[in-house]
Amino acid sequence: MAQMTESDDLVAKLDIDSANFGFLAQLRMMLGAFWGTKIKGRIIALAIALLVIILATTYAQYRLNSWNAPFYDSLQRRDLDAFLVQLEVFAVIAGVLLVLNVIQAFLNQMMALYMREGVTRDLIDQWMKAGRAIKLTNFGAIGINPDQRLHEDARNLAEITTALSIGLVSSSILLVSFIGVLWEISADFAFDLYGHHIAIPGYMVWAALIYAGSASLLSSFVGRNLPTINADRYSKEAELRFSLMHANENLASITLARGEESERGQIQNAVTTVLAVIKRQALAITNLTWVSSGFGWLTLVAPILIASPVYFNGMLSFGWLMVAVGAFTQVNAALRWYIDNFRQIADWKAALYRVSTFRKALLEMDSSDATQSDLKHTYGQDQKIVLSKLCILPGPPGTPTDRGLKIPESEIVIEPGERVMVNGDASVNRHLLFQALAGLWNWGKGEITLPPQADILFMPQKRYFPDTPMRAAVAYPRDPASFDDATIRDALTRAGLERLASDLDRHERWDRVLEEDDQARLRLANVLLTAPKWLILDDAMEGLEPETQEEILKVMAEMKDTAIIYIGRQELFQEIMNARAIHLQPL
Repeated sequence: MAQMTESDDLVAKLDIDSANFGFLAQLRMMLGAFWGTKIKGRIIALAIALLVIILATTYAQYRLNSWNAPFYDSLQRRDLDAFLVQLEVFAVIAGVLLVLNVIQAFLNQMMALYMREGVTRDLIDQWMKAGRAIKLTNFGAIGINPDQRLHEDARNLAEITTALSIGLVSSSILLVSFIGVLWEISADFAFDLYGHHIAIPGYMVWAALIYAGSASLLSSFVGRNLPTINADRYSKEAELRFSLMHANENLASITLARGEESERGQIQNAVTTVLAVIKRQALAITNLTWVSSGFGWLTLVAPILIASPVYFNGMLSFGWLMVAVGAFTQVNAALRWYIDNFRQIADWKAALYRVSTFRKALLEMDSSDATQSDLKHTYGQDQKIVLSKLCILPGPPGTPTDRGLKIPESEIVIEPGERVMVNGDASVNRHLLFQALAGLWNWGKGEITLPPQADILFMPQKRYFPDTPMRAAVAYPRDPASFDDATIRDALTRAGLERLASDLDRHERWDRVLEEDDQARLRLANVLLTAPKWLILDDAMEGLEPETQEEILKVMAEMKDTAIIYIGRQELFQEIMNARAIHLQPL
């Protein structure tokens, strides 16, 4: 049997922890996150206001139910005057209920809004803490499609939590209020059976409990797989959306490669997977409908059937029979809250699981278990880079070492302002050194000592530009307000982008608007503006026109206060910079 690698152990640990991350632990995780949010005060204030409105609504419903007795008794007596008086009473109660319902609907929406703000902002803050997001991608399924968890799952969790919480509180208050009515009506219920006198105090209360309890238990059994199916659907929907986004972002490359047929097949496979999960979900919902609809129709006659023995014993008038039916309906609705909301509860559990496990995984990125490595990173106060006994593996221990690398010298020191080109044999994956220097790669041995992080700028091969106005793109990731317009224009001009110097407020997708060479010039303008003390490039000139390479390197050569380390084979860099060469060797 193949030996499990260290990375597999860590991935398995995270997956197992997530699998054993029980419901109560998930709740504690998210309650702790809520308590640390800035908007908890607003949510608590809204919750108090909602509680007051729910109590007022319950009292109005209690008065409305009591109104049934004189209203139906007036019909039984054919008393027109009493009938008209009761209509006026109904108008007042209904008007109050209307106002309360509108206020509650508004507060519901505001509660859902602030809940979503709290959940989403907390997740984004945790995800975008230094180094966490990139580390998460190396730890299995939990790091796939984080956008789904940050957007859809967070939205579902906030909205469903609000709806279920308000519904549960409202149902609980209704239950306490109307169960007393049922008990009062059937407190003295008794009947004779074969010569025996049988008394069942509160007969209608017990009947309501048995009726609603059996419905909830049956629903729980029939729909027990829905939370898992819903979580699976969230995952597969995210994969489908990623396939569509990935294809849309790379349309030119797909078209040039005549890859439409292959891409269509992959997207269609993702659609097929989603449809299969939806089919499982539809079957589960259909089975649940047998229970929910069956009890729903039975509820039309169940209150009258249950109250009929009391009525036929002469213990109730027709009006009070309708009061009993109304009270039973309210109690049953409160007790049936679970069955009526079973699908939503299943959806909520799925969203809670995905959001809480995602947040837990983010927090674990900072733990010693997740970051354990023989490759040590140290950020000191000295302005120099020291590589000591450095050897970088192409993967976790146990991975074949081809494409790995080492530095033959026991120690290499790079001084401030120095120019260095790091190359190596064709079999050496030089990009691993760049990732190790940036702290994105943990597998290897030795020690990397770097200057303060704020003094280093890493420039990868693949260029990234935020979706912002030009001034923010040039200053990224710093605040553009910290640079005046003249300084930004000067950086663009020196980088060969003087035509954009007058468009600082122009908002574009710069990775689409600019050609590849101009994107490289924009990165150069960023370097000129931010003026890092250390600039580390990962073969950043690859694919550029020779004239563009020469222009960029000559401008960089003028940056006397910046140490420049170029990782890659670039003869022009060595020629212009008169750079020291470091040769990497394969493992």
